[in-house]
Amino acid sequence: MNVVYARGYEADIGVHVFPTRKYGLVLARLLEAGAVEPADVVTPRLATWEELGLVHAPGYLVKLQEGRLSLGEIAQLELPWTPEAVDAFRLMAGGTIEATRLAIRDGMAVQLGGGLHHAHPGHGEGFCMFHDVAVAIRVAQRDGWARRVAVVDCDVHHGNGTAAIFRGDADVFTFSMHQEHNYPAHKPRGSLDLDLPDGMRDADYLRALEGALPKILAHGPQLAFYLAGADPYLDDQLGGLALTLDGLRARDRLVLRGLRAEGVPTVVTLAGGYARRVEDTVTIHQTTVEEALAAAVGA
Repeated sequence: MNVVYARGYEADIGVHVFPTRKYGLVLARLLEAGAVEPADVVTPRLATWEELGLVHAPGYLVKLQEGRLSLGEIAQLELPWTPEAVDAFRLMAGGTIEATRLAIRDGMAVQLGGGLHHAHPGHGEGFCMFHDVAVAIRVAQRDGWARRVAVVDCDVHHGNGTAAIFRGDADVFTFSMHQEHNYPAHKPRGSLDLDLPDGMRDADYLRALEGALPKILAHGPQLAFYLAGADPYLDDQLGGLALTLDGLRARDRLVLRGLRAEGVPTVVTLAGGYARRVEDTVTIHQTTVEEALAAAVGA
């Protein structure tokens, strides 16, 4: 199984709760553990502006190209505008497109980044400049790789950009399982939303997820995107759920083996993760990749 990664993901965004260095740390852990070989790592290209334009409004893309975001737009994005940051997020969008191609070919692929589910067509928000998953879905549909798609979003935050982009699109099933009393304030409804109470623990979370999976699979997806956020973790700075490391691994196993059992090509993106100790976030992401590897070989 391939993993997609580029050093360029790790843009310098200054002192920030979003640890962009986590991507390289996850890869280093995987290589050290022997879970991934150097030959398994695929370097993506930048997403083209045309590909980004399959989802994002021309005016927004021009502002990003020319550095003309307003102070309000930068505040909503919660990231500084720099050419390096724009390239980093273009590269992550390109990485999700590449992981999609590989998943269609091989059944599963992991993108060591991406899952930027708060971006909307006309603006970025919540650390998300481009909606990489939506862009990859539109590329897959345009190029005939798949038509019916499912988005399985287990980040602690609601996938508001995903719901907004695919509202009314019967071909794309959007599932978000998130803490109800958390960002964003407005949560547009997707195909299936589970609003979870504060402090939910492993057993209740896994029971709710297990109940949702048959509804997702009933859509008959030809391709799935799994947003495996590390932020439902009990010590995450931006989350309020209480999943343990074992609970998060069980979550990944449930989703990935469920999709694999139905023969659905699956793209895994790492999405959010803001633990007080970055090592915990890296461990959670590492176990997600390990579970994807196990699911890919039927272990």
